Amino acid sequence: MHNIGKPLIMLGLLLVAAGLLISFAPKLPAWFGRLPSDISIKRDNFGFYFPLTTCLLLSAVFSFITWLFRK
Repeated sequence: MHNIGKPLIMLGLLLVAAGLLISFAPKLPAWFGRLPSDISIKRDNFGFYFPLTTCLLLSAVFSFITWLFRK
């Protein structure tokens, strides 16, 4: 039962980060989510958007943070 503490702390931090992101999302810079290589297709009655570069950047940041916590 003593091994559950660290995952609960990580889950709590993740929830706090998600809450902060939702709260401050309108204040993010305009370029965030519109980086080079983000795929955006707009037609007359169709729109498709996939933030490829943004996803890769966020993945790298979260991987680094996870690596720091494992040390």
